[in-house]
Amino acid sequence: MVYTPKHASWLNMAELEWSVLQRQCLGQRLASVDAVEAELLAWETDRNARSVRANWQFSISAARDKLKRHYHCDE
Repeated sequence: MVYTPKHASWLNMAELEWSVLQRQCLGQRLASVDAVEAELLAWETDRNARSVRANWQFSISAARDKLKRHYHCDE
């Protein structure tokens, strides 16, 4: 069992960034640790320069309504 905080939007953000990192940067063969470091630095610099933000597609209430069958909460 893994504890997940009740309000874990920070966790969602981290998972989104890991997914993007995998697709845009690490989903290729890299010859060495130095190559990995260079790719990561370039990717991070670009992401930060563009001020990339999460684009949530629905409100919290809509998400709760859609996902309520998966979660049993007191709210």
